[in-house]
Order: sequence, then structure tokens, then C-alpha cells
Amino acid sequence: MAHVFVAPHPDDVALSCGGLVLSLRELGQDVTILTTFSGTGESRGLTPYQREALGFGSKAIWPATLAFNRANLANDVPPFGGPDDLPAWAATEDRLDATQGDADSAAKRFWQRSSWYRRADVRAHPLGGQPLIDEQPNQGAVLTDELVEARAAGDLMATRRLEEERYAYFAEASVVFLDLPDAVFRGYEGDEQLLAMPRPDDTAPYERLRREIERLEPQRVYFPLGIGNHVDHQLLRGVGLGLLAESRRWVMPGPDYVGRIAFYEDFPYAWWSDFGRLEDLPGDALADLPSDVSLAPEYAPIGDVVEQKIAGISLYASQLDRLFGGVEAMADAVRGFGTRQAAVGGIPGFAERYWVTTGI
Repeated sequence: MAHVFVAPHPDDVALSCGGLVLSLRELGQDVTILTTFSGTGESRGLTPYQREALGFGSKAIWPATLAFNRANLANDVPPFGGPDDLPAWAATEDRLDATQGDADSAAKRFWQRSSWYRRADVRAHPLGGQPLIDEQPNQGAVLTDELVEARAAGDLMATRRLEEERYAYFAEASVVFLDLPDAVFRGYEGDEQLLAMPRPDDTAPYERLRREIERLEPQRVYFPLGIGNHVDHQLLRGVGLGLLAESRRWVMPGPDYVGRIAFYEDFPYAWWSDFGRLEDLPGDALADLPSDVSLAPEYAPIGDVVEQKIAGISLYASQLDRLFGGVEAMADAVRGFGTRQAAVGGIPGFAERYWVTTGI
């Protein structure tokens, strides 16, 4: 059998479905991770909140990059004053004159066989009417905030895609990246926007996902349930609900996905919010569920692979501190959530819960 797990972002499948993925591969089932919002889009002008939502903020990613922006370095000493006020590495005018003389002599020796001569100016002044390279906006060592920000954002998303590829290799699964821009790159700002209803002009990539899913010909497709209300998770939940209605159209009905679509509980949102039943979702979350389709809980025992699941999640090093505060805290959360799900399902050990579709 082929199983397709639709992920809003890199790491969502490992976090929410890592136990089932490993169990399916042990049984010889084919697994594909369809990662949707893994692209950057326009990355300039990000606010501090948006950088944090993407995973910026650790000293290894953001401040270290910012430190190399010369525009952000203050003077160690006052820029004006006598020779006694200069730092140890700064030269006085008489020393600069001596250095200039040495540079001129070296330049004359270099150009002695040439028909023309150019002076070497150690004071970085423009010569002969030519622009100074450090004053050019696209040259020199100065990086603007916008350039640093765009480069760091692109590097971060590339890092997250690489982490997803490493996880796919670890889990012996295949991965498909759609590289659509993350919600942050689509202009969402603050929890009141990122964890609220999607904007009317921000539509789900329904047709693109439908084509990919049909191309993969899966026996089962897993969509996020949207716990936590992240807009990207909500949009993909809407795609799953839309596919369930495909076969109920009067004109040109599509394939029947009832029984083939399941929804997974978004971890760690489900853990943080103590999610227990479908009624804990916002009232209109399942409004598009066809009237003749119901959702029933199904539990996947993961006791024999829970430590492998933790090892797989630990591959997403860029997200662990932001989400959990470290590897140990992540492992405790995974075990605690898995134990709770198993107890609810009446099975021993650890479990993951899925909401499968059935006809009424």
C-alpha cells in the first residue's frame, strides 16, 4: 500500500505521525511526505515576530548573522578627539602619511614598466573621478539589514528542507516539496493573524495538491486536523475536506476519497492545548465535511518505535529549541503525549490517534 502524508511545513509529519510512518515502513508499505509550504517567497522586511515564527532567534542563526553587518557596529571610542582618544589599531595622520609614502613607492615599482600610473590611496578616497567601491550599494563589505534578512531567511528554509530530506532518508520514505511560501512570507503577522482564520485572498493550493495526490495514487492520505489553528494547517485541512466532496459533485464526479482520507492530530499543538475530541476544534472547522461522511478515531500503537520517532524529530535541530527548549524536553513531550493517547484508546504503551473518514 502507498501512504501520503501531507505536511504544512518540514517537521510536521515527523512530529505528528512519526510513529506511524516508521511502523508502515517496517511493514513494507510505501510512504511519501508531501511538504507544502517549504518556500520563502518575499523575505525582505520581516518583523521580529515573523522571524521568530520561522525559527529565527537562536544565537546560531540570527544574531550571529546580524553581527557581521558593519552598519550595526558602533564605534568603540568617540570618533573625534586627539591622538590619545584613538584606539590602539587606529593610525595618526603622521603615520598615515608615512604609510601613504610607502604605498606610493610600491605602486611606482609595480607600474614602472607601464605607460600610466595609479596612486594607491590608503585613506580610501576616490581617485581619478572613479567611484569608491565601498560606496556602491551592491559592492564592498557592507550588508544592509534587508540583504542580511533575505539571505538568512533563504538559508533557514533551505536548512529546513535539508532536515526534511534527512528525516525522509532516516524513515526510508520519499519526500516531495511544493515549495509554496510559508504563511509568514505571505504577510501574516502576530498570533492574532497566524492562529486565526486565513485571509479571504489567501486560498488553499487545492488543485496543485489534488494533482500531486492523484499522481502518487495512494491508498490512504493523511491531512492535518488543524489543531492550534495555524493558517497553513487550516488551509490543508480544507483541501482534505474538499477532496471528500469530489465524488459528491453532480457533474464530473471525482474519485471517492471516503475511507482513504484520515486527519492527524497536530503535535505539539494538541499536547499544548490538551486536545481531546473533535468538539475542541473551532465550531466551523469541519463545516465543509460532507453530511454523509463522519470521522472516527483510530489508534496506531507506536510503543516499539517511540524512541525512533524521538530520534527522527531530533534531526530538526533548527526547530527544537524554539518548540520545546531542547532535545530532552521534546522527548518528554513525545512520550507524555503518546502515553496519553494510548490511555484514551485503551491500548498499552504509546499511540498516535488519527481521525478516519467513513460513510454514514
